[in-house]
Amino acid sequence: MSLVAGHGPLSPQPAGWFTPPLPGAVVYIEPHPRRIQAFVGGDATIDTERALLVHRAGHALSYAFPQDEVGGLPSHPVAEAPGYVAVAWDAVDAWFEEGRRLVHYPPNPYHRIDCRRSGRGLRVAVDDTVLVDTDDTVILFETALAPRLYVNPALVRTDLLHRSQTTSYCNYKGTATYWSVTLGGTVIADAAWSYPDPPPESLPVKGFLSFDATKVRVLAELQGFEF
Repeated sequence: MSLVAGHGPLSPQPAGWFTPPLPGAVVYIEPHPRRIQAFVGGDATIDTERALLVHRAGHALSYAFPQDEVGGLPSHPVAEAPGYVAVAWDAVDAWFEEGRRLVHYPPNPYHRIDCRRSGRGLRVAVDDTVLVDTDDTVILFETALAPRLYVNPALVRTDLLHRSQTTSYCNYKGTATYWSVTLGGTVIADAAWSYPDPPPESLPVKGFLSFDATKVRVLAELQGFEF
């Protein structure tokens, strides 16, 4: 997803530039020699190490499979890869890559998470009430996305937070839980999130909180980046 999403090089708003410019829409396809399995009703309808990855602007990262390896699943040809077809993500019950169950889309080999201890300041407030004011933060760099500051909940007014029912999933950070702010009679839904059980690359932010600047006032020492 990273080449075509966010500010990736093949996205509509790349962070950098090509010299000379790329001619029109570009689709990048590459071999992906990992074991991909797709299960329907407990049976592996697809089980291959011959998949391709298709990076196409405006679309999530997708697989393409040799036409003779998709069984009776509905599929359509991939014009840029003769002999290969694409299968809709929801056409099967579960996708696995090297034994790991996938959600939403394939993980991208170019997508990287880098978490670093930081002295960057973070102040979060609702009206005159300060929720966070510290320079003891962790900065999370994620390919093609703006960096984010995370903070230990011990440094947060957690007495004003309560867990909401909202969740989301990221192939690189795991399942996010969301937290709402209650202040007086006002509830600000899903103002913060955390990852209670992230994969190894994101362990430095396990259980830490990050805040949504569209819902609360966030002053983050991240010069040159906007949220």
